[in-house]
Amino acid sequence: MNLNQIINMIVRQVTRRLVNKGVDAGIDMASRRGKSREEMTNEERARADSQSRQGKDMAKRARKARRVTRKLF
Repeated sequence: MNLNQIINMIVRQVTRRLVNKGVDAGIDMASRRGKSREEMTNEERARADSQSRQGKDMAKRARKARRVTRKLF
């Protein structure tokens, strides 16, 4: 492996992690509908937590499905 391949590999890994963090943050913000936790009522906070968990669970299932399909081919 030459230096160019190693650098490309590292850049891809860093980019993938940053994109995943951004997607997670976006899911959290969308589930709260843009409000901060202090501005929410207890009911809104509970609903946001449940929606956030659902979004994270869906993303987790998508990652598992991607891994399974990758192993098949």
